[in-house]
Amino acid sequence: MDLLDAVILGIIQGLTEFLPVSSSGHLELGKAILGDTSVPEESLLFTVVLHFATALSTLVIFRKDVFEIIKGLFSFKWNDETQFSLKIVISMIPAVIVGLLFEEQLEALFGGNILFVGVMLLVTAVLLWLADKAKDTGKKVSYSNAFVIGIAQAIAMLPGISRSGATISTSVLLGNDKTKAARFSFLMVVPLIFGKIAKDLLGGELTSSSTDLTALAVGFIAAFVAGLIACTWMISLVKKSKLSWFAIYCFIVGIAAIIFSYAG
Repeated sequence: MDLLDAVILGIIQGLTEFLPVSSSGHLELGKAILGDTSVPEESLLFTVVLHFATALSTLVIFRKDVFEIIKGLFSFKWNDETQFSLKIVISMIPAVIVGLLFEEQLEALFGGNILFVGVMLLVTAVLLWLADKAKDTGKKVSYSNAFVIGIAQAIAMLPGISRSGATISTSVLLGNDKTKAARFSFLMVVPLIFGKIAKDLLGGELTSSSTDLTALAVGFIAAFVAGLIACTWMISLVKKSKLSWFAIYCFIVGIAAIIFSYAG
């Protein structure tokens, strides 16, 4: 992969990770437009590394929240922080199961399948449109909610389904407060990304001879910096803006992707 392409894709990841528009879908579209010829395994690995970069930027932005959670956990009491952490663990279960059982099938979808990405973006648009009609409340995410939101996160492993869009929409449709839903959504993915990177490191995928480590490093830095810049104001945008605007955007990009796939 060309280093300039890696920078462009890193910036795309950093800008779209915190919006409900599917960063993985935009990465696949970006790869197709830039003419990326990576095999599915390498393409997915590059996507995971860029997600790792934005997960780190999430930790930086939410460092106070993370510190409070860790502090609360080490108090060894049944407090809000302990309960929040347990909900995060519960939300991870569906994605872990899907990731372990269907890894090869998921990898096959990250090889420039633009038609599939386009259709999934249309699904994301419908989810966001429905969530926009739900009333905002002050309700916190419950344990059962955490599992259902986790199922949405597992489904969002498909390129074109927005992870934040699916999880925030699901949470809001369950009657949870939009601000609390956004916070839970952004934090729940961090352990999964770190776990995936640890698995790839132990499995040797990140150090295999076929992996372009320079491109991975350049893309990682670009995504991390873009994520730091974009995170704060994009989170605010998600909280304050109507999700219907993002639904319209996903619908337009989804249709464009479908047309592009047939034209290509």
